[in-house]
Amino acid sequence: MMTIMFLIFFFMIFGKLAGFAFRATWGIMKMMFYFIFLPFIIVGLVMGGLLYIAFPILLVVGLFSLLKTA
Repeated sequence: MMTIMFLIFFFMIFGKLAGFAFRATWGIMKMMFYFIFLPFIIVGLVMGGLLYIAFPILLVVGLFSLLKTA
């Protein structure tokens, strides 16, 4: 009986920790994309001569960030 209760509580606690770890990882990846990868992608597009692609991406992201903060 004690073993079954131990296993139930064990999976409840570590299941919640695993869920928290997935949520934290998703948040960290979103931050890394916005602050690290996106600027490098835009600069790479500009340096590669693809300004006609980089400029609309920059406009969309800029407008989205303005509307989201307001």
